[in-house]
Amino acid sequence: MVILTNHSPDARELEIIERQLGRKPRGIQAVAATDGEGTPLVLRMHSLVDGKPFPTLYWLCDERLKISLSRIEAEGVIKGLEESLKTDDELLARYRASHEAYVAERWSFMSEAERTAIEALGFADLMRERGVGGIRDWNQVRCLHTQYAQHLAYADGNAIGHWVDANYDVLSELP
Repeated sequence: MVILTNHSPDARELEIIERQLGRKPRGIQAVAATDGEGTPLVLRMHSLVDGKPFPTLYWLCDERLKISLSRIEAEGVIKGLEESLKTDDELLARYRASHEAYVAERWSFMSEAERTAIEALGFADLMRERGVGGIRDWNQVRCLHTQYAQHLAYADGNAIGHWVDANYDVLSELP
């Protein structure tokens, strides 16, 4: 079960996140999704961390999901998905819409101070042009982890995340 949250992590969640990441977390804006027991699955990150752009808005932090998605990637599905994007206009349109939604969400979660800093540091164009996981070419997939993180955290999901759900039982391990 995936529960959309959107709250600052509490002390218990921060301990879990530190174990998940293997280090003290930085740049967390919110816990975006948890499993049925409240274990963080996806973090929403600040767009600017230590004065530098953070490459992704959503960070998949759950080890179970990371392992499952890594296994799927090892099957070579990314190359197949990219080939499908070349021939399936509907998939490509949904995928590009996922990137557009990602960019819009990223800007919507920025504080006025973050927007001002991003503009002043010259990163505004980068933040408007880079899609899911910081990808520049919206016709490439690069990594399932960032796609799936957005899929779980965003109410409408993500085109690649929907594909993963239709073809694999990734969420079955979650309480």
